[in-house]
Amino acid sequence: MNIDLRAKQAIVCGSTKGIGKAIATELALLGADVTLFARDKAAMKVVLSHLDTSLGQHHQAIAADFRFPDQVNEVIVEYVGTKDAMHIVVNNSGGPAPGQAIDADPNDFANAFAQHLICNQHIVQAVVPLMKKEKYGRIINVISTSVRTPIPGLGVSNTIRGAVAAWAKTLSSELGPFGITVNNILPGLTETVRLESLIKSRAADRGIAIDEMTTEIKNGIPARRFADPSELGALAGFLASPCASFINGESIRIDGGATPSI
Repeated sequence: MNIDLRAKQAIVCGSTKGIGKAIATELALLGADVTLFARDKAAMKVVLSHLDTSLGQHHQAIAADFRFPDQVNEVIVEYVGTKDAMHIVVNNSGGPAPGQAIDADPNDFANAFAQHLICNQHIVQAVVPLMKKEKYGRIINVISTSVRTPIPGLGVSNTIRGAVAAWAKTLSSELGPFGITVNNILPGLTETVRLESLIKSRAADRGIAIDEMTTEIKNGIPARRFADPSELGALAGFLASPCASFINGESIRIDGGATPSI
């Protein structure tokens, strides 16, 4: 199977670190022209300098703070106005702070909804006309295995991720006739800064060492390890390609077998 994304235009959100960075790296390696979309201009500059250009790719970056959907909308509309084509969008943004749902301030839900679903909506509305023109579109949302089984201690995140999954499934039906697919990647525990934070939080709650907590969590995963971000990048590369043209409306887990549901 030859996955070739040359001449494809891609936007990757939250692409300065972790899963987003890994996806941007993979899409570039496959030949896509990648636009990074995040708030940290300095960090994006560093990532840009490491993206592959051996196939003549041209990469760039645009900046907005996803806590402010109006700012995201302004930036994406202006950016898309400079483009003749757009093929791939990866919606990815850092998750809400841990904590139980019952203890969350209602504003925490509203803020998370705006950062994830509303920003996603702005981006998709901006790019879909170009995807329709190309008769090719890949909308990939990085969410969480919590849409299958809620994760203890992530009350706000569980709620919002479920909303994004339902939104994506709805869009997949609406956009499918235009050659546009909408799919979700559901990462399990992945070696990221966010995972480090969650482990530290759980270790502190239990009063045990971080190494002990890490081992305990890994032992709960059939693969007995955490995912490497590059493994998420590989899945995104496949979903972005013509090879995945008949995969639509799916939520695909990549969790080492940890999620206890079919």
